[in-house]
Amino acid sequence: MSDYRIIKGDITELELDAIVNAANESLLGGGGVDGTIHKKAGPDLLKECLSLNGCHTSEAKLTKGYRLKCKYIIHTVGPIYYGLDSDAIALRDCYINCLTLAMKHDIHSIAFPAISTGAYRYPSKEAAEIAIKTVRQFMISNPDYEFHIVFCCYDETTYQNYLQIDQNSKPI
Repeated sequence: MSDYRIIKGDITELELDAIVNAANESLLGGGGVDGTIHKKAGPDLLKECLSLNGCHTSEAKLTKGYRLKCKYIIHTVGPIYYGLDSDAIALRDCYINCLTLAMKHDIHSIAFPAISTGAYRYPSKEAAEIAIKTVRQFMISNPDYEFHIVFCCYDETTYQNYLQIDQNSKPI
């Protein structure tokens, strides 16, 4: 049976099948979680990312985990927040595309950061609601595939936003 949990911590320390990188379009590293993942994974990650020819908003691409505790990294590019309806659709599609890619590669345990809430300025509460609702719906739509999802929140505010959204959600 699929499940999810919400934690506060460092996504690069999790020992799962995969972690999700909130990447930029170049996939060559940047600030926030992207920079931390690249730094901790080591130079081989950059070499592999160079071969991927970047990534468009909402797409998902897979690499090895290298020096991280996870087997794989799923890179996705979240939307820059402008307050448009299309922002929410693009963010939702990040989660769907990551989970679809995970299924394709037999990945069952996966951790998500708060995609787009850093440099791309997506409001934390809105992003948390999209993340939780999308993942829950994806699990319901794929009942024969077992997922263990972690929403890994880097700071207390994000963590509290996820907990609040989760408490207001209906049971699966």
